[in-house]
Amino acid sequence: MSNVLIIDDERAIRKTLSEILSYEGYKIDEASDGEEGLKKFREKAYDVVLCDIKMPKLDGIEFLDKARESNPDVPVIMISGHGTIETAVEAVKKGAYDYISKPPDLNRLLITIRNATDKTNLVTETKVLRRKVTKVEEMIGESSAILKIRDTIEKVAPTDARVLITGENGVGKELVARWLHEKSNRNKSPLIEVNCAAIPTELIESELFGHEKGSFTSAVKQRIGKFEQAHGGTLFLDEIGDMSLSAQAKVLRALQEGKITRVGGDKDISVDVRVVAATNKDLLQEVEEKNFRLDLYHRLSVIIIHVPSLNERRDDIPALVHHFLHAICSEYGIPVKGIDKEAIEALKQNNWTGNIRELRNVVERLIILSGKTITAEDVASYVMLRG
Repeated sequence: MSNVLIIDDERAIRKTLSEILSYEGYKIDEASDGEEGLKKFREKAYDVVLCDIKMPKLDGIEFLDKARESNPDVPVIMISGHGTIETAVEAVKKGAYDYISKPPDLNRLLITIRNATDKTNLVTETKVLRRKVTKVEEMIGESSAILKIRDTIEKVAPTDARVLITGENGVGKELVARWLHEKSNRNKSPLIEVNCAAIPTELIESELFGHEKGSFTSAVKQRIGKFEQAHGGTLFLDEIGDMSLSAQAKVLRALQEGKITRVGGDKDISVDVRVVAATNKDLLQEVEEKNFRLDLYHRLSVIIIHVPSLNERRDDIPALVHHFLHAICSEYGIPVKGIDKEAIEALKQNNWTGNIRELRNVVERLIILSGKTITAEDVASYVMLRG
């Protein structure tokens, strides 16, 4: 069921349009002027907007400008009883989906709204498909820390410089690694990811460098390791602080010489790999405690990118919440839910120990358990807030 916002200062027009569209199965919200309409537009996701041009406080053209700044994908259909050809042309030039004179022809109005909602659905489907194809999510936020990270990626990605990404669990270190690969000259070759913390110590060397058949009890056939799989591309070593010292020594050799040897083998294999590593640990502290090699640290940390915690970039929370609302509702195949300002403010004040990963889970929970608009009461009911 599509959500339609009707903005018109004439109560009779709003009532008539609302009754007609409700009968056709649309869910309707009304606003009596441009300012009220803009407030509702920013608080809730709509599939199409019907907007009068001549209104007090904020006229239709001004609303159109501000609405397109907020969400340019929502079709806005302008309606007016005082319009001219010049007005219609100006509205369309500014991004209006269509222009309809008052009193509107009912058949034309319904066809235009149907086409507009079809366009909205097509835009949403295209965005979902594009994300699935590229597999690289957007880097959401305009905080100084995020802008600095974007700038660093732009400068570093085209080079082959090794990068060490630091930050707490759940802050988005993997996303930074993906963008480094996506914007590099190696993006036509694979990005191979290895979670060093998830692989048992006795298997990490086989995982990274491969093994020959018969090299150990369960080695029933030859295995190609991640370094060879990433040849010509990028190898992302996530949670490298959990790698064993023996594996660290072999990684160091691979970085120094561009060669690896499979477990149980004696043949050197040349590899052309750019290594990007990430950790939630203080590697220099790990060096002091003899858990990490200093020479490997220096090899990995040509460029260091620190990803701040969510608590350090709270101003990005509203943008992240709206991004997750659209993404998760698209995955579920349901209309995008709105969220009011008080709910956003409550989320901004929370202590996000799990960072962006936790925020996404919370938004998903709120989508499932809340009504069509997420309120501060929903946040208080369904989120374990921490000060």
